[in-house]
Amino acid sequence: MTALHPAREQFQLEEVLAALGHPIRASIVRKLSSSGKETFCGEIVPGVPKSTLTHHWRVLRESGVIRQRPSGRKLYITLRRDDLDARFPGLLDLLLSEESFGRAADQVTAV
Repeated sequence: MTALHPAREQFQLEEVLAALGHPIRASIVRKLSSSGKETFCGEIVPGVPKSTLTHHWRVLRESGVIRQRPSGRKLYITLRRDDLDARFPGLLDLLLSEESFGRAADQVTAV
């Protein structure tokens, strides 16, 4: 598996915003941000079908929001916080602090 991880200077604002605009992806980013550490992908959003998560991982990865690292049969996910903050200062803080962003993410976890 070859994961596409764009370089920081390749991040496009439109792609990052589109990636963060979906409730499941918002939930993933919120959980990664609150944990602050690399997390096994199966622990982030339990109950969502693997095929659906595969799509969301790809969108987040290709936009530059996350980094994926395979280890054996597991896949670990890390929020690329430093890269996002360097490329778009304050964007992630603004989105994570927005009440609507949090509500959308919480609705997904409640389903």
